[in-house]
Amino acid sequence: MTTLVQPQPTEDAAPKDGERKDRASATQMYHEVARIIERMHRRFLDVLRIELARIGIDDISPVQVMMLLNISNGEISVRDLIERGYYLGSNASYNLKQLVDSGYVDRSASPRDKRAARLKLSPRGLELCERLRHMASVHSEGLIRTDGDSQDFEVTYRTLRRLERKWTDVIRSDETEIL
Repeated sequence: MTTLVQPQPTEDAAPKDGERKDRASATQMYHEVARIIERMHRRFLDVLRIELARIGIDDISPVQVMMLLNISNGEISVRDLIERGYYLGSNASYNLKQLVDSGYVDRSASPRDKRAARLKLSPRGLELCERLRHMASVHSEGLIRTDGDSQDFEVTYRTLRRLERKWTDVIRSDETEIL
């Protein structure tokens, strides 16, 4: 019976500080980050669903809540909301109609172009957003307790923003070599 001896890695074979690990590992992490982001988005919608149920609101969906949070305290055009929130036009139209009909959003014609709509939160929408900001504050206080936690979240935020910019650049320039 022959025994195969595995070669032992030498010190020269190990990556040095600051060197990138092998490409396969980086690619696997890249794909896994995309999957984690997708799961996190679904989990956040679940958190919103639970919070809506807790405060007794059943006439709005978590996706519609995200639209309210994207409108925020200002006035925004429908086009800007769609671009900022990455909504599809038909979905945005349906959800905005529901938000207007439920009294969360006030919709008016743009003073410059009567065909374009301007959106702003109604008092009801402002109140809901304030309650949800309080929920977010409670959650963040539970997650960020030390300076180290704060630094970790800052690094995570910067990394996700960098990834978002990269993906935006890929979309805009039709760069396909990384896909």
